[in-house]
Amino acid sequence: MTRSHNEGDPTALPVSYANIEAAAKNLKGHAHQTPVLTSTTVNRLTDARVFFKCENFQRTGSFKFRGAYHALSQLSAAQKQAGVITFSSGNHAQAIALSGKLLNIPTTIVMPEDVPEVKLVATRGYGAEIILYDNATHRYRERAETRREELTKKLAAERHLTIIPPYDHPHVIAGQGTTAKELIEQVGTLDFLLVCCGGGGLLSGCAIATKSLLPNCRVIGVEPENADDAARSFRSKTLQTIHNPDTIAEGARTPYLGQLTFPIVLQYVDDIVTVSEEAIKRTTFFLWERLKIVVEPTGSLAATALLEGIIKAPGSKIGVTITGGNVDLKQIGKLLVQ
Repeated sequence: MTRSHNEGDPTALPVSYANIEAAAKNLKGHAHQTPVLTSTTVNRLTDARVFFKCENFQRTGSFKFRGAYHALSQLSAAQKQAGVITFSSGNHAQAIALSGKLLNIPTTIVMPEDVPEVKLVATRGYGAEIILYDNATHRYRERAETRREELTKKLAAERHLTIIPPYDHPHVIAGQGTTAKELIEQVGTLDFLLVCCGGGGLLSGCAIATKSLLPNCRVIGVEPENADDAARSFRSKTLQTIHNPDTIAEGARTPYLGQLTFPIVLQYVDDIVTVSEEAIKRTTFFLWERLKIVVEPTGSLAATALLEGIIKAPGSKIGVTITGGNVDLKQIGKLLVQ
């Protein structure tokens, strides 16, 4: 199933390509221009020319820095002085913390008590105040999600803080969209762009940038089979929810696309496909062994769709996002050998 990006009215959407261009200018000198890697082996296996956009080499180890820094830099002087707050147990937390440190903005992060120690240490190391909430058991993840958002809103009101959510924010989306803009500037025309999908911030931003620069390039989102809310939402055109998805791809455990990202995805994205847990593991290992780079399972989603043959495009020029490399090395055996 495909969607034309001309289905609706792009001017009614919260983010435009002009916003992404502005974000790119704002990020210059602050975000890394991440490398693009190629592999003769991958090209042979896929019978295509494949370009991996390696956001695992971005500051804080993921693309999230782009959106976080851009969003914080757009705040008013009063908002910057008061500070910001967000809820995240992973890459967005680290991105907000470092961005706040660079911009001299106080940051507060609401995180679950059972967050991996490596992420807690990294976030705190950037100078953020960490507020832990009781995640109870994973069986009650839906309540935990509600609790963390309620707690975030309560603290924001009490302390006069600005909430910067992980993906459903226009400046965050615009910042993430610079990933595709940069890739296209590095490699030129693409026939396909495969993008990892969780809450849709990266996918929606990259889709806007890609369709604006390369209208004929097909943009395809990739998410885990066990967390297929975006794929179901895309096909039904109705926002679907899935709580506590059981997937190795931690960054794609978001329960639903956002109120902002969902309409952008419907407008600009051509398809969303899903990949199995075993396929994600195989691809993660492949990227470690063949490309010699550290990639987290979530960061392997787009590559999985290509390397497992879910997306087949012989003779095409294909861009693939590698979204992050924040792997808890102590957990590698436990995560991947199951």
